[in-house]
Parts: sequence; C-alpha cells; structure tokens
Amino acid sequence: MSPSVALQLSFETLGWDEQGLWFLDQTKLPQEQTLFRPQGLPDLIDAIQRMVVRGAPALGCAAAYGLVYACTLVIDHQDMRLSLETTKELAEALRRSRPTAVNLGVGLDHVLRAAQDMSAESWQQPQSVIAALQAAAEGFHQDDRNRCQALGEQGFALLQDGQRILTHCNAGALATGGIGTALAPIHLAASRGMALEVYADETRPLRQGARLTAWEMVQSGIPVHVLPDSAAGSLLASGQIDVVFVGSDRIAANGDVANKIGTYPLAVLAARHQVPFYVLAPATTVDATCAEGNLIPIEQRSATELLGADGANGALAHHPAFDVTPADLVTGIVLEDAVYQPGSKSWAQKVARLRA
Repeated sequence: MSPSVALQLSFETLGWDEQGLWFLDQTKLPQEQTLFRPQGLPDLIDAIQRMVVRGAPALGCAAAYGLVYACTLVIDHQDMRLSLETTKELAEALRRSRPTAVNLGVGLDHVLRAAQDMSAESWQQPQSVIAALQAAAEGFHQDDRNRCQALGEQGFALLQDGQRILTHCNAGALATGGIGTALAPIHLAASRGMALEVYADETRPLRQGARLTAWEMVQSGIPVHVLPDSAAGSLLASGQIDVVFVGSDRIAANGDVANKIGTYPLAVLAARHQVPFYVLAPATTVDATCAEGNLIPIEQRSATELLGADGANGALAHHPAFDVTPADLVTGIVLEDAVYQPGSKSWAQKVARLRA
C-alpha cells in the first residue's frame, strides 16, 4: 500500500447521517456492534460520561457533532429560539461532561467559531445555521482523520518488522475519528505487510484494552495478547517488549502527559527496563496554555464503577480516570509533523507555535 493513500478500516467510531448523530456503542463491544443515537441533550451527555464514545480525539468529534445535535433540538422545541447565546450555553453544558480530554473543548470551540461568524440575518434562518454548523463539525472530523493518518506515518517510521509493542487502554480508531493515535502506526504497518505483535494491558476497571484494543486488533488481523495491568512489569523485565506506544488525553506545555490511569507506572517500568516509551497524539491534544501536568484537571469516576455490586458495604473508592506521566519518562511525543523530545528546543518551538 502506498504511504500516500489514506487507510480505511472496516468500522467507524462516530458520524452524522440523514438521521443525525450516531456513535458505535463502545460499552457493548466486543459482544455487539450497536449504533447509539442520543435521545435528547441529557442522553448525549450521559453517553459521553458512560463512555459510549471515548478517547480524546473522538470526544472532540463527538462534541463538535453534539453541539450541532443540541442546536437541532432547540429548533424542534417550539418555545425556544436558536441564537448565538443559546449555542454558547449548549456548548458549556457539553464542555462540563468530561474535563480532562482537551480535545472535547477544541471540537466545541471549532463549531462555536462557525456560529460566531454567522450574521444576525443568518440566525433568522435556523436551518441555514444548522447547515453551517454541521459543515464545521464534518470539517473537524475530516481534519481528525487526516491527523490520524499523518500521525500514523510518523509512528510507522519508528517500527521495525517483528517488533512487539505494549500499549495501554485504547488509543486506536475507536478513540478517534480516524485510524487512531497510538495504534495508527500498527494499523498502517499491518496493511503494508509488516509482522508485529501487540500486547494490550487489560486496563482496569473498564477493561478498554481487553474489550476494545483487542477487538480492534482482531478486526485488522493483528496478533494481540491481553495481559493484566499488573503483569506489565514482569513482561517488560522478560525482554519480550521492544517499545511502548500510548495515547494521551492532554499534554502540558512542558511535555507532561495525562492518559488513562495506569500509564504512569507503565512509564516508570519502561524506564527501569530501558524500553522506549512513546506518546502518540494529535497536536489538538497539546494544551499549550497548561504549563505542567499537575495543573491538568483529573476526572474522578464513580465508586460504583470501581467497586461494583460485590464491593464491601461502606468501602470508599479512590478512582481517578487518568494519571500524569512526567516528561522525563517520555522517550518521544509523536505528533503529525515530527517526533519531539520533551524539553528539547524543537518541542519548545512547537508549543510556542501552538500557543500563538
């Protein structure tokens, strides 16, 4: 396959059709491939929080489409009038749904800019407003597809035939609007005949690795082994892993990385055993206004989700959804245009460009 040809997988994570917004329901995978269509704004916010759709880039696309969907609900409600102020209020309701993934806000702001560009006369024609906002959301989605492809090409250059790759959570096509972030190079490598093996941390407690990454790899015919999170250390010590690829939900200006809980100890173990540790994410995940990782808001999930029905009555839960990996444990941050080393001059220049 030519590197210039965009890779198409056998499934998509989300989209907009004649019936409106839809997600591939990731809470039902791998047992069922079911489409979820929200029935109102509270249902959409609940779907985001329940992780029917998840992964930072996918949340950006979901929020962009979600704002369009929310605006259509206003039009359908005879007692309400669609306006720029109403659109901003809807965007803020969506923005609060999951605080750590910076892409969610990026997607909302992209569609809001299109709304702010509408003339006063345009707001008198609500269907014209919806068409413009939908075009903005679809453009944002296509941009994510392009970013995933470019990101995959950068990561592909780091791989060699026969390598064994350890990953955490799911940073594949299911987490984006395209072919993925951390898994994008693996999808490309497989499509080009390179033989690789993937080792996927189970990723407790919602098992995104066991349910989602494993399913995604099987769909693409890529050998995948699922392991308990606690087995990563002994696996790295055994010498059976050549490289670690993970995604990110937010990258601070200094190169600190917020990702699914369990990523930080994995980075510590990779450093202990001298295994390269790469973070792959689109530039939209870099929060150039956030100086360092301890300023990143960390979402706290419910006790019920962690303890389940068989948890000890009265037990409390410590259940952060993410942790922060310090920049000095990161071998390289792979973006669409290059591989950057945190703390380097090129990284500082990249952050400055994103901040401008």
